[in-house]
Amino acid sequence: MELKTLNDIEIISVPESKINQIDFENLTFGNVFTDHMLVCDYTDGKWQKPVIEPYAPFMIDPSSKVFHYGQAIFEGMKAYKDQNDDVWLFRPDENFHRFNKSATRMAMPEVPEDVFLGGLHRLLEIEKEWVKKGKGNSLYIRPFMIATGHGVIAAPSQEYRFMIILSPARAYYSGEVKVIIADYYSRAANGGIGAAKAAGNYSAQFYPTKLANDQGFQQIIWTDDATHTKLEEAGTMNVFFRIDDTLYTAPTSERILDGVTRKSVIELAKRENIRVEVRPILVDEIVEAAKNGTLKEIFGAGTAAVINPIVGFSFQDHYYELPKLENSMALEIKEKLTNIQYKLAEDTFGWTVKI
Repeated sequence: MELKTLNDIEIISVPESKINQIDFENLTFGNVFTDHMLVCDYTDGKWQKPVIEPYAPFMIDPSSKVFHYGQAIFEGMKAYKDQNDDVWLFRPDENFHRFNKSATRMAMPEVPEDVFLGGLHRLLEIEKEWVKKGKGNSLYIRPFMIATGHGVIAAPSQEYRFMIILSPARAYYSGEVKVIIADYYSRAANGGIGAAKAAGNYSAQFYPTKLANDQGFQQIIWTDDATHTKLEEAGTMNVFFRIDDTLYTAPTSERILDGVTRKSVIELAKRENIRVEVRPILVDEIVEAAKNGTLKEIFGAGTAAVINPIVGFSFQDHYYELPKLENSMALEIKEKLTNIQYKLAEDTFGWTVKI
């Protein structure tokens, strides 16, 4: 796809960039932000003219509905710089469509394509120096929308604010990841908002994840809410299981986020003649595969880490260590996927979009 820039936009530039004050070699993920942000308000039943302005706090009414009824959604994307200093996005149309699916589910207005993608294009043109070259370096992109209408009556807001902020990022590494398979807490339920990137989905995970952390585990593999017998997601990522030489992952549903990295892993694996099965995966079959040695790998897939290998899991107080492999399917797929993102390999899928 071709990404068109948005020309009907007001631009207020910072007097002086802070880029030279940033230590790009020692970044904490999501803590440093670029000079500018995009802001677009929804009032009187329509979207107003977008503005790119200096990154700064803003005033909001204490009765704004985002605080009281949780109308808030977001996306996670990245921009990459190749060896020719060109900046690229990875499947931005997928994030745009998913954002508006989330908006619909949360009774929020859809954001027009020219504001979301066109505005992002314009913002990245301004902030392109913040995208650093080198594999592992990227610019994390956080589009989000909040309900800004005031009043504490329990009803959808009539006013909203859409924003895009940018954060330079280094290669994401969280060390060895051990997980607990959930048998009580749930990430989402049928008929709920699990398939939306709603802010409340993530806050609801914090407490059970803290309990897992207290036991020495980094994340939780979530199971279905009704029976806790089907494996669904790992932390905030989609999850894959390798049994022998086949990859298994759960189908998307009302409870499982339709991850962009997830669908890219599936397509890439198929291109590499790796067998992939998308079907419900039972806890019992993974435990049995761990016991008989056929479970080779588990890994999460998401924007921040791309691929996050899991070294072992616990279920009902029994811990199962995974084998250490010389030829990791997870790391092989990660290498091929990131090579596409950084334009170090041919993009046979047409996933990358030039700014």
